[in-house]
This record gives sequence, C-alpha cells and structure tokens, in this order.
Amino acid sequence: MSENIQNNEPQKPTFNIQRIYLKDISLEQPNSPKIFLEKDNPNIEVSIDINSETLSEEIFEVCVTSTITAKIDEKTSFLIECKQAGIFEIQNISKKQLDPVLGITCPTIIYPYLRSNIADLITRAGFPPIHLTEINFELFYNQRKEAKAKNNNQELKH
Repeated sequence: MSENIQNNEPQKPTFNIQRIYLKDISLEQPNSPKIFLEKDNPNIEVSIDINSETLSEEIFEVCVTSTITAKIDEKTSFLIECKQAGIFEIQNISKKQLDPVLGITCPTIIYPYLRSNIADLITRAGFPPIHLTEINFELFYNQRKEAKAKNNNQELKH
C-alpha cells in the first residue's frame, strides 16, 4: 500500500549544476600599440545576451554572452566577446516554471564567472581593469519578455 502512495505523490523538483565553463572568448586590439599612448579614458559599451538550449529532456545549457567595446574617440581600444555557459539538470518543473529558471536563476549563477573572465582578460591585455556591474536578471528577464510580446503584437498588426 505504501508503494501506491509513493507512486501517486508528485516528484520533487530537482536543480543541479552539472558544469560551468568558458565556451568562447575573443579579444581584438586593432589599434595596439599606439592606443596605449592615448591619455583619454575610453568610452565603454557593454551588451549582454542570454540563450538556452535543451540538450536532453532534463539537461539544459544556458549561455550568457557579453560584448565589451572600448573606444577613444573613434579608435577602438579593444573589443571582447565572452560566452560563459553552464549545463544544468532540471527535473520535475512545469514548462511555465522552467522559462524563469533558465532566464533568471541560471544566468545569475553563470554571470560572476563571466565577469571574472572578462576582468582578467582586460588586465592581461594591458588595459586598466573594468569590472562589469551586477545585473538583476529578474528585471532583465521581464524586460526581454515585454519586448518580445511587444514585437509579436506589432508583427500581428502588419
């Protein structure tokens, strides 16, 4: 009888980090070494993107990509693109709950590794350190969701 009770009980949600890894990183310094002689501080542009991929029914890869461009006037000091990824085992979570886990929880875990790798690369490239600010991935997720809904509504009107 206890077996029937156990089989009818819902499975408990499971979340495990399988691996965090540096998927790709690149550095371009098109104006070196002359750019090192510049006295002005560079203008820094940062972009962040998040992608997820289903590897199997319960295994997912989440990748946080950042592109950092530093320019002095119109000359590029450096351009960095970094992709930090993680493989996560996620079980017994509804589809409705899965999207926020992949879009908020997983990037929050991955992002500190991305920040560290970028700061290290910039320093090793000979530039003063740049530390990316913390990101509220819940806010970022909601903004992306709203923008996607807005784009879908506009496409329907055309």
